[in-house]
Amino acid sequence: MVGHRFNEQFLNELKSRIRISDVVGRKVKLVKKGKEWSGLSPFSAEKTPSFYVNDQKQFFKDFSSGKFGDVITFLQETERVSFAEAVEKLAAEAGMQLPSDTPQAKAERSRRGRLIDVCEAATRYFEEQLRGPDGAQARSYLEGRGLQPSSWQKYRLGFAPDSWRALQEYLAKTGASQKDMLDAGLIIQPDTGRDPYDRFRGRVMFPIEDTTGKVIAFGGRAMEKDAKPKYLNSPETELFHKGAQLYRYKAAREAAAMANVEGLVVCEGYMDVIALGEAGIDYAVAPLGTALTEDQLSLLWKVGGEPVLCFDGDAAGVRAAHKAIDRGLPHLEPGRSLFFALLPDGLDPDDFIRERGKDAMHEVLKNAKPLVDLLWGRELEQSPLDTPERKAGFEQRLDDAVAHIQHAGVKKAYGRELHQRLRDYLFQMRRPGRQGGKSQFGPGGGKSRKPELNLNPRGVRILIRMIDSPELLKAGLERLAVARFPDPVVAGLQDAVFDLFESGEEVDRTGLTSHLRLFGKDKAIQLLRTQPAGIPLNPASPEGQEWLSALERFCAVDELSQDEQQLRSSGADSNVLERRRVVEKLRLKTDIRDLTRGEEDSAPEAKSDLHAAIRRMDEVARKKWGS
Repeated sequence: MVGHRFNEQFLNELKSRIRISDVVGRKVKLVKKGKEWSGLSPFSAEKTPSFYVNDQKQFFKDFSSGKFGDVITFLQETERVSFAEAVEKLAAEAGMQLPSDTPQAKAERSRRGRLIDVCEAATRYFEEQLRGPDGAQARSYLEGRGLQPSSWQKYRLGFAPDSWRALQEYLAKTGASQKDMLDAGLIIQPDTGRDPYDRFRGRVMFPIEDTTGKVIAFGGRAMEKDAKPKYLNSPETELFHKGAQLYRYKAAREAAAMANVEGLVVCEGYMDVIALGEAGIDYAVAPLGTALTEDQLSLLWKVGGEPVLCFDGDAAGVRAAHKAIDRGLPHLEPGRSLFFALLPDGLDPDDFIRERGKDAMHEVLKNAKPLVDLLWGRELEQSPLDTPERKAGFEQRLDDAVAHIQHAGVKKAYGRELHQRLRDYLFQMRRPGRQGGKSQFGPGGGKSRKPELNLNPRGVRILIRMIDSPELLKAGLERLAVARFPDPVVAGLQDAVFDLFESGEEVDRTGLTSHLRLFGKDKAIQLLRTQPAGIPLNPASPEGQEWLSALERFCAVDELSQDEQQLRSSGADSNVLERRRVVEKLRLKTDIRDLTRGEEDSAPEAKSDLHAAIRRMDEVARKKWGS
């Protein structure tokens, strides 16, 4: 009974709507390891993780116990429930209505099966017509777009002849009823009561599949440039809800798993998806005539956390990108964002690939911008920042956008990032002879050249040691929070550490790289990758104590430097109490000097920095007050 009630179609749909790592993560503390998640086995007592979860392939594997399966199996194993109970629980989470075993429900499932059979028969008919005598114009059109017969077969392309009843006559011969053809959206019943006629006529046909690979609808493209409409999609039916599907989603998901990419590529049309596939980018999808919906975003993030939205570089493409920003902002989470690739000169992916080649397309996608860049550019272009009121309005727009983010940690990180950009931008505007630059997404916009990366900035070894040693990080967390790293790249890496920590995420190189990528912090990612990984240290060990001591000395040098600047700038008649406070701080730093005197020079972050800072402090104090 179970197997009959929950057919393959229903189970595949259910698993496509549930991200297995979300379910497993409630019982196992998972850490991102490349494209997979790992953790300690929930089935055996182990100290070294051998349990892995793969979202793209929708399975878990436990090497310690040998257990393997999908999300349904995991619930059965961990909660000791039956197959039906596990399915019911997951269906409730996915918002799917369970199929019932009543006679009415059985009839409903039978009817849906018939509609799918009708769509499949129509697909075969369109494929046959493309290769037949009536398909010459369609074949010429496809060949003109660079598509050969092997591609027609791969994408199941077809042709609807320019006939009013050819399709329904063919389907009737297969046993399909007129009602099923109507319910599948393949024919139209006129309000005048006249006989139904075929919906698609004289068009190249693109079958639309559900998340399990079953054909449920069609898109038809006119071959004449001035034809209206250029694209004609199936209407909403019991099978097809355009806001809940993506063109070629199942094939793209499987290709993404094989290509080992961070997410799918999203473009605007069927031909764009096919052009990308022909260029070796088989993990591309398209919405079906609408702006991206929440359901479609959910499908994208189930495959990977960083889908790239590839839009035409014209005004319509920019508007589509801006709509995607507003749709995505509330749902951003650590490891779940959006990237954008806006093509130049108003080209779509199909045109771009034919004009400039597949290598250029790969390069565009490789250099996709994070959502935060596009958000900044959009708000910056609203008005010039030439008055205090307009500057305040700009800041308010940024705050309003950030307020939509529901995840507390990501909201905080976005707020800090955007306000830092605002401060930097306004500082550049105040510099003589400098004007605030335009957004990299605006007309004529471009980023200024950044300074070359300093591969060994002061303090970076301490920070990297903390990142590679979780226990050491916990022990030195309070001190690290107040440490001031002079290099902005290192400071950005420090911010990312605390963003992850405050969000309850695992602080490691993989998580930091993913987080930094959300904000386009390429230099911080590069710096992280250039630093050699160290063996995790115990804070109670001599080595761990030495690194904690190095962090103390690093902070002491920074405080001494600030005190030195304060002494240099104070006048001869400066406040006596202020002078005493500075001298008292000097005494405390001298105590640190005495504590570190005689230690090995080979210790982490050489102590000469601290000693030199104290000597400078002594010299300034003597010049000021003779003591």
